[in-house]
Amino acid sequence: MSPLIRLSEEAANPLIPHTAELIVGTIAFILLFLVMRSKVVPMFEKAFALRTEAIQGGMEKAEKAQRDAEQALTEYTAQLADARGEAQKIREDARVQGVAIIEELRTKAQEEAARITELATASIEAERQAAIKALRTEVGTLATELASKIVGEALDDQVRQSRIVDRFLDDLEKSN
Repeated sequence: MSPLIRLSEEAANPLIPHTAELIVGTIAFILLFLVMRSKVVPMFEKAFALRTEAIQGGMEKAEKAQRDAEQALTEYTAQLADARGEAQKIREDARVQGVAIIEELRTKAQEEAARITELATASIEAERQAAIKALRTEVGTLATELASKIVGEALDDQVRQSRIVDRFLDDLEKSN
């Protein structure tokens, strides 16, 4: 191959660009770089800053919500403990009142039983006195009749008869 052909082949190499193309390409690249730097990059940085702020704000909100939830949990736990203490106090008061009511009812029942016993005792004593009086009269009548039959004479004097019977019954009581 001749050197001329080689030279023309080298000149026509498609991989090596022409000088004019290099200058136009460099100017176009610089213009594109400046437009991108002045217009597109700030938009990307602005979007990035907004996204960063949104993430930071979301994290801060989440942290604040967590703090608020922990505080609410603490308050609710304290309120629950107070409510449990108050419920225990109410149960204790109710138990004390129940014991007091039972004691009061027991006292009233004892008083009522004592009153009924007293009335029954008084009633029994009155019936006993009435029975004793009836027995004295009956025994006196029987004793007078028996004495009349033994003596053979009528003991009709009521005052005398009553004195004899009373004396006899008193002697009987003293001997028991």
